[in-house]
Amino acid sequence: MTETASPGTVRCEVTTAHQDLHSEQGAQCGEHPGRARNPLIKVADLAWLEFEKPDLDHAEVFARDFGFGVAARSEQELWLRGTFAGSACMVIRRGRASRFIGPAFRAAEPADLDRLARATGARVGNLSSPGGGRGVTLLDPSGIPVKVVHTAEQLAALPEQQPLTLNFGTTHTRTNSPQRPPREPSRIQRLGHVVLQTHVFERALDWYLETLGLIVSDFLFLDGQRERGPTMAFIRCDQGGVPVDHHTLAMHLGPGVGYVHSAYQVTDLDAIAAGGEYLAERGYHRSWGIGRHIQGSQLFDYWRDPDRLMLEHFADGDLFSCDVETGWARMSTSGLAQWGPPATKDFIGANPSPALLRKVVQALRGDNELDAARLLGLIKAANS
Repeated sequence: MTETASPGTVRCEVTTAHQDLHSEQGAQCGEHPGRARNPLIKVADLAWLEFEKPDLDHAEVFARDFGFGVAARSEQELWLRGTFAGSACMVIRRGRASRFIGPAFRAAEPADLDRLARATGARVGNLSSPGGGRGVTLLDPSGIPVKVVHTAEQLAALPEQQPLTLNFGTTHTRTNSPQRPPREPSRIQRLGHVVLQTHVFERALDWYLETLGLIVSDFLFLDGQRERGPTMAFIRCDQGGVPVDHHTLAMHLGPGVGYVHSAYQVTDLDAIAAGGEYLAERGYHRSWGIGRHIQGSQLFDYWRDPDRLMLEHFADGDLFSCDVETGWARMSTSGLAQWGPPATKDFIGANPSPALLRKVVQALRGDNELDAARLLGLIKAANS
């Protein structure tokens, strides 16, 4: 049984309400609605991600091997791009250590920057990105710097890596023409999403929904703890009836704060596989793959750069418009993929280390949402 409700409220429905849709379960009465009633603005997409690394030359070698193009380069900055027209998708600045700084989201309108500045007390400033523009820098509840930007000029499109023509059963579109995909870098088309960890999950989630107008595609909850709320969210932009990526941002509760991985779209499965062979031949470490996800449905392949930061090649992801409601599912490692090899300890961050132990101890002592029951639930999910 359901009750009709306006957007931003929870519909009362049995947990099988989403059967045969993107999730078998929907929200129950009183659970998080997955969107804000009246957000400050509605960002259009991710623009780029910001990192620091001590050696830009080495960073550029991996970037080209992974499939990025170079949009601009100086002694202090390396701007990377995909083949699609638009903004650059990553900037790496020279710094003392390899680390993630934060994401930059693309404002739908220039006036959105002024609206954010008035509401938050932030200042609108000029950008150093290729094409220029303006931006506002905010802090999310985890302490991660978040930029909202509007670029003045777009980068022109670059030549694409063409998808292969495939034969299906009795449908033969390719004859007298063998397939020989070259073993070369998977040419990045665009930035797809970033995944963050936080120990103030609910506060951070509400901030992104209320400030940037993002909406939740899927929630994950810990086994036996659904009444305490979700512990992971796959979050998309709200462009009304225009379908967008299933998630632009994903966040999960954990002992740490910051970057987990980022994902970059390539042409198709052959681009993922041939590009993966290229990376393996050059000694890079595959973290997990190749497989197909459940939430988002993407074909995926995860790699570590020389500084151990994780990046994903993906293709064929789900696209949702604003009227698709939030799904709910139990959090588990086996629930991450429809097919593919089992998720590795490296991917799920389960390799024990003194640094991880310190994070756990600090998180359990701090003012946050991670307690002993939550921690045990996360450990159980990682092993299920």
